[in-house]
Amino acid sequence: MSNTTELAPTVFVIDDELHLRKVLERQLRTAGYAVETFASPQEFLKRPHFDGYGCILLDIQMPGMTGIELQEELVKAEYVMPIIFVTACAELDICVKVMKKGAENFLTKPFSEAALLDSVRVAINKDRANRLSYAERVRAEQLLATLTPREHEVMDLLIAGKLNKQIASDLGVAEITVKVHRRQVMEKMGVTSLVDLMRIVNHVHP
Repeated sequence: MSNTTELAPTVFVIDDELHLRKVLERQLRTAGYAVETFASPQEFLKRPHFDGYGCILLDIQMPGMTGIELQEELVKAEYVMPIIFVTACAELDICVKVMKKGAENFLTKPFSEAALLDSVRVAINKDRANRLSYAERVRAEQLLATLTPREHEVMDLLIAGKLNKQIASDLGVAEITVKVHRRQVMEKMGVTSLVDLMRIVNHVHP
């Protein structure tokens, strides 16, 4: 198991019950995952930023700050890894609430090791795909930010399928000027074809 930062996928276990944290840590480590455990949401929030693949295994009912409150805090960030909620009392309204806010899964205690590992596997695979997509979007945004306003105009018309002559007419400039801008757009975006250009732009505006 690996990712862009060469770190093992990590499961962050957040539960105020010490015994359960130890059991989950043992099961997850045996399955090959890196594991970090936290006794409270506040403790987890103090952790430095994590750039690897992973997921959060989060208890709902905890003193001080609940799992739902932590989820609400995390969704304010630009990127949130998948969250698997665990609870001793599965109430439908709570389940619906956390799932609507993007929770990956909902496990009711006691749950089997097989159910745990299956949920974690799905969540981490999702995080891997999401992070790759996120990284591509960030890169696309950075490349687009290097274009001048005129280059943006030319690019938009190119993507719309217009020819150099049509773009020149639309913008009221000479066709040679459009060709120069077109070349600059391609160079700045690091592509050699219109198809590749459209692919990058689609990461930002799918």
